[in-house]
Amino acid sequence: MSFRRWCSIMDVDISREQLEKLKQFDTCTLSNAIERLDIRPRNEGFVKGTAACRFTQLAPIIGYAATAKMRASMPPIKGHCYYEHADWWRYVAKVPGPRIIVMQDVDDPPGAGALLGEAYARIGRVLGCVACVTNGAVRDVPAIEALSFQLFAGSVSVSHAYAHVVEFGEPVEIGGLKISSGDLLHGDLHGIQSIPLEAASGLADLAERALRRDRALAAFTARKDFSVDLLAARLEERGNRYLCD
Repeated sequence: MSFRRWCSIMDVDISREQLEKLKQFDTCTLSNAIERLDIRPRNEGFVKGTAACRFTQLAPIIGYAATAKMRASMPPIKGHCYYEHADWWRYVAKVPGPRIIVMQDVDDPPGAGALLGEAYARIGRVLGCVACVTNGAVRDVPAIEALSFQLFAGSVSVSHAYAHVVEFGEPVEIGGLKISSGDLLHGDLHGIQSIPLEAASGLADLAERALRRDRALAAFTARKDFSVDLLAARLEERGNRYLCD
């Protein structure tokens, strides 16, 4: 991670309490809140298609990205164990917590073998990691679920094959989302999105407002006299922004 990147993270000064507040919201609500800030295009900022949530019943997670690239289709230059990379683990431990392992599988196609299995999840969990995001494969799924360690993955595999880390600490790309070391990520059963660091401290308040609007819409549609004409009148009254603001 570059010195400038570390400074940008430390300057934002997001408290653990603020992170816990953000974790209480689902990804859709936080996405709605971010959209209202108009700080990025609405079709950006989230993983598209390639890393599905494996444990949809688990609560939302939030954490800072520890990035790496991996391969499984060919043996590593040195080392024989898939988790034999002390420098990688030292880097993970230095990323601000809570941490999320973000692993780009650079094999073509990805998923030749799973780097993330029970042993990897156990090591990561001890180091303060709450989840792994990868376009590649994972395995030992029931054992990892028992740890309440969340997985977002492209596939599952029976084998590690030759899985190993080839690079870490540099930017990666998962499902169209470019992720740098230290980026703040939030995820649940819907998927993974990035949380703009400059907006994180005030995002919970915006999310609460978004929920109030959702509840107002729910109450409106539950009215016994609800009709398209009534909806059209409300839209005109609110400047055609009732359903999206």
